[in-house]
Amino acid sequence: MSAWILPDHVADVLPSEARHIEELRRGMLDTARSYGYELVIPPMLEHLDSLLTGAGEALSLQTFKLVDQLSGRSMGLRADTTQQVARIDAHLLNRPGVTRLCYCGPVLHTRPDKPHATREPLQFGAEIYGHAGLEADIEALTLAVECLHRAGIVKMTIDLADVRIVRCLLAGVQVSPSVLRDLHGALARKDLTEIDRLSQPFPKASRDGLMALPGLFGDASVLDRALRVLSSFPGVTDLVDELKRLASAFSDQTVTFDLADLRGYSYYSGVRFAVFAPGAPDAMARGGRYDEVGAAFGRNRPAAGFSLDIKQIVGVVPARSLQTAIRAPWVDCVAVNQAVIALRSQGETVVCILPGHESDADEFNFDRELVEISGRWTVRAI
Repeated sequence: MSAWILPDHVADVLPSEARHIEELRRGMLDTARSYGYELVIPPMLEHLDSLLTGAGEALSLQTFKLVDQLSGRSMGLRADTTQQVARIDAHLLNRPGVTRLCYCGPVLHTRPDKPHATREPLQFGAEIYGHAGLEADIEALTLAVECLHRAGIVKMTIDLADVRIVRCLLAGVQVSPSVLRDLHGALARKDLTEIDRLSQPFPKASRDGLMALPGLFGDASVLDRALRVLSSFPGVTDLVDELKRLASAFSDQTVTFDLADLRGYSYYSGVRFAVFAPGAPDAMARGGRYDEVGAAFGRNRPAAGFSLDIKQIVGVVPARSLQTAIRAPWVDCVAVNQAVIALRSQGETVVCILPGHESDADEFNFDRELVEISGRWTVRAI
């Protein structure tokens, strides 16, 4: 095998795309900062018992594992950053009130999590800790939408659900963890035959409610139908009202509902959202409420947030045009060098063309050039 061939679903990022990715990274971090989110940079690898504890257990198969040559302990390369940020909030910061944190860095997956996906996403995310009210969910989703707007996605569809609805339907019902896992999977697939089989031992009301969930997807009328079908279960009406309130905060976007969508049920503890863009095969951002995420670190407090893969977004939005630049001659002249230094200090990109390479292709759009006019070096439009 040739030495230059990379592993499957791992790729180099070339200059134009790398610039696009970096511009989006900076823009999203600036957007998060404008909301008061502070940047943290967790390490790429940690002890497995930290990465995979609590809600992180679901990431075990996605996590690359290795042995620390210093301590002999098992370590893992992070497959998600939220668990690490929860540890930072719980142990390193340990603030009493609301804490807003954001991050952006690579994560590694043992296998792609969707068709044609990279195994090295560049994950950007934001978390808000310490507030149990719906205001935190609204802020997290608002920030996610604004970050996607900044990336160039204008029209989008927000899909909402709440994992607590199923808990209401199964309140007081004895269900083994394996059956519950299979049931969540069947609901997500809308597999009525499997739902019916798994729910046979349940009370009739719970079984009927579970069988109704797969049909409760679509526009806002879904919530009215859900109230007619499920209002007899304590707590469901309040959860539906929360979904209505959350949707009303995004009246300028298309909002849909899928009450049987339980992806990440072991991770989320309440409202779950996914943001889709026209023509994109999968969600551009996912998030919601995950109040139990800090429990494994001894600090179980409210938490909400979202994450997205900047590489995925760059593959969907239009490519950026070449960066404009100033072309300058490479000459041994103090005046030229001083002019180049001055332009670069003003934020301009100035490329000095090496002798003999005047016709080389480049990654820049030279719309200006530095030329000598009447003894002075001046920038002139090309």
